[in-house]
Amino acid sequence: MTVATRERYRATPTPFAADLGRHGGRLALVTPEGRTLTYAELGRRSQELADRLGPVRRLVLLEAGNDLDSIVAYLACLAAGHPVLVTPAGSPFTARLTTHYDPDVVLSAGQEGWWVDERREGTRHDLHPDLAVILSTSGSTGSPKLVRLSQANLQSNAVAIAEYLGLTERDRAATTLPMAYCYGLSVISSHLSQGASLLVTGLSVVDTCFWDAFRREQATSFAGVPHTFDLLDRVRFEEMDLPHLRYVTQAGGRLSPERVRRYAQLGRRRGWDFYVMYGQTEATARIAYLPPHLAASHPGSIGVPVPGGSLEIEPVDGLPAGEGELVYRGPNVMLGYAGSPSDLALGRTVEVLRTGDLGRRNADGLYEITGRARRFVKPFGLRIDLDRVEQVLAEQGHTALCTGDDQRLLLAVAGSEPGAGATASRLVARCFGLPPAAVQVRLVGALPRLATGKPDYATVASWFPLVPDGPLPAGPPRDLPSCASRAKPLNDEFARVLGCEVATDADTFADLGGDSLSYVEMSVRIEEALGYLPEGWHVMPIGELNRLEPRRRPAGSQMETSVALRALAIVGVVGTHVGLFDLLGGAHLLLAIAGFNFARFQLTSADQRHHLRRAFATIGRIAVPTMAYVGLLHLASDRYTVANVLLANNYLADGVWRYWYWFMEVLVQVLLLVAVVFAVPGVRRLERRHPFRFALAVLFGALALRHVPMGDPANDIYRTHSVLWLFALGWLVHRSTTAHQKALVSVLAVLAVPTFFAEPSRNAVVTAGILAVLWVGSVRVPRLAGRLLAALAASSMYVYLVHWQVYPVLDRHLPALPVTLLTVLAGMAAWLAVRAVEGGVARAWRAGTRLLSAPEALRALACPLDPVHRVVRVMQQRRQRGPVIGSP
Repeated sequence: MTVATRERYRATPTPFAADLGRHGGRLALVTPEGRTLTYAELGRRSQELADRLGPVRRLVLLEAGNDLDSIVAYLACLAAGHPVLVTPAGSPFTARLTTHYDPDVVLSAGQEGWWVDERREGTRHDLHPDLAVILSTSGSTGSPKLVRLSQANLQSNAVAIAEYLGLTERDRAATTLPMAYCYGLSVISSHLSQGASLLVTGLSVVDTCFWDAFRREQATSFAGVPHTFDLLDRVRFEEMDLPHLRYVTQAGGRLSPERVRRYAQLGRRRGWDFYVMYGQTEATARIAYLPPHLAASHPGSIGVPVPGGSLEIEPVDGLPAGEGELVYRGPNVMLGYAGSPSDLALGRTVEVLRTGDLGRRNADGLYEITGRARRFVKPFGLRIDLDRVEQVLAEQGHTALCTGDDQRLLLAVAGSEPGAGATASRLVARCFGLPPAAVQVRLVGALPRLATGKPDYATVASWFPLVPDGPLPAGPPRDLPSCASRAKPLNDEFARVLGCEVATDADTFADLGGDSLSYVEMSVRIEEALGYLPEGWHVMPIGELNRLEPRRRPAGSQMETSVALRALAIVGVVGTHVGLFDLLGGAHLLLAIAGFNFARFQLTSADQRHHLRRAFATIGRIAVPTMAYVGLLHLASDRYTVANVLLANNYLADGVWRYWYWFMEVLVQVLLLVAVVFAVPGVRRLERRHPFRFALAVLFGALALRHVPMGDPANDIYRTHSVLWLFALGWLVHRSTTAHQKALVSVLAVLAVPTFFAEPSRNAVVTAGILAVLWVGSVRVPRLAGRLLAALAASSMYVYLVHWQVYPVLDRHLPALPVTLLTVLAGMAAWLAVRAVEGGVARAWRAGTRLLSAPEALRALACPLDPVHRVVRVMQQRRQRGPVIGSP
């Protein structure tokens, strides 16, 4: 082997990754679940993996997620000098890149630890000694054209970012962006280079669990692309109390000057800095930054070059003096591009980076972006700046993405108002001097975005059919079908299950008023569509769910423990009443699970402005069918009183205890109580600020109430004030995210349950169920059993309602086992019948009739101010709008 060849196989570590141990026992990584790694542990784990990869430099493909194992693997490759091609975990393009670049090793993280696919011993590649990391320019396209970055690129950019952000070992950043995206990777590198720490999470900023962890772990910063700030506006970020937040960074696309100024002023009021940054993968991440004190006064600027770099303006024909293409020089400029495995042997092929962005330098010495040199098309010989088209539309109130070619402009416009597409088309045609037929428009519910949050122009282009060469057809512009009218199974399924007129890509299950009654049914439909159930799907925008790639279904179904327990508990209730077995406690366990689901759904919605409406809609879905059914029983029999119909028998009993529907009475009363409490200004804000402590305080308050005397003590287990603590305990279970919190809740459950119930079997059932929900997130069951359990859980309310009337009739003629089975089936049949009626009413409503679907009527009546006016107004709006396009 020649000296030159040996040089190519010699490992050259990246300094910050090779020297992790110098920070010793300082915390490096922490997760919302409470997993931690110190720098010493991080260095030891990365060295173990590096040893497994061997001493010979090898090409490694890393399927990276925002998790501890992915960061360990990344650092192991950098420390040992193995060039690493980073791709998003679960990306459909990984197979394409694997085939094209033929890596020696493929690494991916799973629940059982690392999966290491060593495809050969040693390497078959000629790898340049400077090569360290290989990235896609977007972090998600899977294009075989990749960016080659060196150890010096990574180290210099990490140090430069740390310098202008003023990073110290006290900083802790949340991983809000994908690790395979250069911006997300730069957050990791810059913090670890300074001995700072990371809150490692894949949670979205619309998830309250993210902000719970952010506060609990005292995170000091997070990064966002423009789409991130759209989400922050949805969750009312400006009202959040984040006492440890030191700064927020923004890059990955242009944020409007108005929003830059607004966030800069918000940060100034709340005590944190807002950094607007500019960069490209070709520059390892960062090129320029806007000092925070200038953000409010210069919101349209990208600022100054990062330390060690420089910018200049290269003149472009046709542009005014002083304006041209931005050209960057610095130690973080890439080695060059790679289009094939042979390119990995190349050294530096790029000395300066022509950014492709047009810009100028203003009188204050700050750089500004004015357009894209490569985002131009020339239909009819007219040079059209596509970014300028989007800007013109935005100035007139249209949110849009624009792409095209030298024959036409293609616009995706967010909106659903009739004629909005034609208005946007005429505006663009008039402003840019184009024939109307050269501007084609599609109305969409939400603009498509990549996993990084950047605009997905490829998807926009795919929505428009190709046109043959030659003149465009004449005629006025017309609106193409909107996304709402395209076949989108998940949107349709959300609307059908939740009884709403339309579910847009921006909506989430929680925002649409989803609750435990609809959660099971919706989760089954998502699993059928995708082959698996994404974690946290109930707070993911529907558009994000639509973009997930279906997977091959594994053997069996993954079922949440709380769902499985709902099914088993209702069977336990029926079987105990029939006499098949003696297993008390099922209904009380269901009450604890109701508290768990309340915290998960009612307290998780990104939009809390309509809390009462959503809360009363949920209560209505429980109370209305129950009151209607018990009302019919009251008319047919003297066993039931008006107190039963009003769901208040547990307090208004006339001396004869009619306990049959105590569970429904307690559940509705508790939900009414918490709905009213959370309508008080400031209570919701307090709960979001201190979720665990708030739930703990509610539990202690409820425990103090459980022995307050009221009537016959033998009936205390059926009264709301006596069993409210079970609901609160389930609520606290959901808010327990760390091992210490779960341990405390476990102790409380073990102490509280046996001191309340007298029956050992009831104690065992309730305690075991609560601990299972607390510690076991999900269970895998055979697929057929999973479907059966899901159906049982979804229909549990109706099984409970009808079983009191069904099993006494069957019990006279059949043994206990068939009586139990037939009674459960009767309840499931009742549930299916109600769902069919709701679906028929909803379809009639969407078809344009004057009927109001049951869920919409409940939502309308939930308005506490003027329910009659609300119903009339909703019906008037429906008649004015007419039928929904694409409805059956």
